[in-house]
Amino acid sequence: MHFFSVGKKLGYVCVLFAVLGLTTGCAKKGEVVQPVQNDELAAVTTMVESYGDIELPLDMTLVSKKSMAMRTDSFQGGIHVYQGRVEISSLRDYIIASMRNHKWKLVGEATYNNVMLAFTKPNKTCMVVLENDSIGKTHANFYVTVDVAAANRLNPFGEPINQ
Repeated sequence: MHFFSVGKKLGYVCVLFAVLGLTTGCAKKGEVVQPVQNDELAAVTTMVESYGDIELPLDMTLVSKKSMAMRTDSFQGGIHVYQGRVEISSLRDYIIASMRNHKWKLVGEATYNNVMLAFTKPNKTCMVVLENDSIGKTHANFYVTVDVAAANRLNPFGEPINQ
């Protein structure tokens, strides 16, 4: 009987040392951890062109040969194609959450083989088509329009709107 109580105590001591070893980790005595500055943080998103309120994960890269943009005094827009190795469903969820955070309103969604999302703001529209290709890449096609004149309270001819 005495043998079992010594073994039990020895087991408790071993478990205690194991827990202490795991919780103390590899920290050095007297080492002070400095906080990370904002400029030292790696970016986790990229903005779609120069819109500033449409973002994608860094895994998606611009396909410039399939993209084009147009800018005039009263209009800004274009077709912007991105590709990357991401799951189409997680990219869909990311885009919806990101657009919502930037005050876009999801006004439509259609899903079959591809996913189509439609967003609006007072003077902007954005349609996104997500599709997979045969080599495992996901493509995100952004069709964006910005009515610059409406944003500036001007008509398409640059004249003030009288109300």
